Amino acid sequence: MNPLNTRTGTVIAGIVLAIVIALFVHDWNMGFIPAQIGRWLHILAGVMWIGLLYYFNFVQAPALATAAADKGGPGGAGITKYVVPPALAWFRWAALATWLSGAYYLEAAGYGFTDAFMLKEGVQVIGIGAWLGTIMLINVWGPIWQNQKKLLGLKPATDEQKAKAKRIAFLASRTNTLLSLPMLMCMTGQMHGLPF
Repeated sequence: MNPLNTRTGTVIAGIVLAIVIALFVHDWNMGFIPAQIGRWLHILAGVMWIGLLYYFNFVQAPALATAAADKGGPGGAGITKYVVPPALAWFRWAALATWLSGAYYLEAAGYGFTDAFMLKEGVQVIGIGAWLGTIMLINVWGPIWQNQKKLLGLKPATDEQKAKAKRIAFLASRTNTLLSLPMLMCMTGQMHGLPF
């Protein structure tokens, strides 16, 4: 059976390949470092989260606007009905997985969860990134998801409430896109230095 035929098979094959590579290139004199697993999980979940954030902002929102403006076209109902609900589910849970794995990584790598959030000396950069990621997580589960439920019909809302919900979810999503840029700089900057 070809693992590429299913999403699950593809993911399992990717994990197995990652483990084989890690075993091959790992410096066994260092032993096993839990922080390495935490960092890998954090990056993996973060790619899913930020990838979906950018999909919503750079692909889906403009496509839905174009579909709504196309009076003779099929409209955006198919996207809203079939694409948005699972994309939002992956988005929400990837955000939570990113935050939790990041919290684990802060401790396992020796930065200290509390020290990072208190912006103590030596961990200010990653601490700022952690704060930005926390604000983004709150936006995902708060204004974005609570208002998307109205737009998807999962929570009763009038047309006026839906129009307001659409604007709030949009602005919260754009805020997260804005925050993602300095957040990514800070998350990589702690280890690799800031790009300026």
